[in-house]
Amino acid sequence: DTEGLLRIKEENQKHYRRAQRHQEKKEKIQKHNRKLGDLVEKKTYDLKTQYEHLANLRRAHILELTSVIFPMEEVKTSMRDPADVSSESDNAMTSSTVSKLAEARRTTYLSGRWVCDDHNGDTSISITGPWIILPNNGDYSAYYNWVEEKKTTQGPDMEHNNPAHTISAALCYATQLVNTLSLILDVNLPKKLCNRQVKTQQGNHEFCGENLSRHRFTRAVKKLNANILHLCFSQHVNLDLLHPLHTLRNLMYLVSPDTENLGR
Repeated sequence: DTEGLLRIKEENQKHYRRAQRHQEKKEKIQKHNRKLGDLVEKKTYDLKTQYEHLANLRRAHILELTSVIFPMEEVKTSMRDPADVSSESDNAMTSSTVSKLAEARRTTYLSGRWVCDDHNGDTSISITGPWIILPNNGDYSAYYNWVEEKKTTQGPDMEHNNPAHTISAALCYATQLVNTLSLILDVNLPKKLCNRQVKTQQGNHEFCGENLSRHRFTRAVKKLNANILHLCFSQHVNLDLLHPLHTLRNLMYLVSPDTENLGR
């Protein structure tokens, strides 16, 4: 029994020494993990700092781009409300009829429902200069109406003083600005839309080229609006401010200095 007790004591001492070595190894591993954790935390902080610095650089480049090369501003138009004109021409018209006409003018049928649009027809947005403007409500029908009219009517006055040229120029500048913003923000656009006058197998889809048909024009506008909305979503622009048809106004919200996440 005494010899058995001695053997058990020796085995216990061996286990104890082995447990000590395991404890030391455990402490080394924990120390190494803490060191790695501190390093990862420092690297994470440095990365976050670099992201903030990169966002500030992107923001500065975008604000410089939109203030020097592509300035945009709201242009007030002097259009009179049809309800006011009608009320002046018809003294028998009641005030309720006038208000209903004004309300109907400020609504747009969108995605199966009527949407109130207070800016509809009242303002335009200019880009690169006050002479290149787009209707705020996204109604660019003047372009393809002019193209269709040009096919049937030929004359020297057809090339001058028409809204199609300003609409085409504004959309071309907007496309160029969107493509440049996607490069600065490092955001891939969902729709490919070229702003250069290049012939491809699919044809010339940019606004600055030949006169586009109604189908091709509206298709290109939808692509442009989709790209603008995608950029707005990536920069966390307030969704309540956006409208799927307001091309330049959505761009103004995107590049506004008040957009907190611009450059993220």
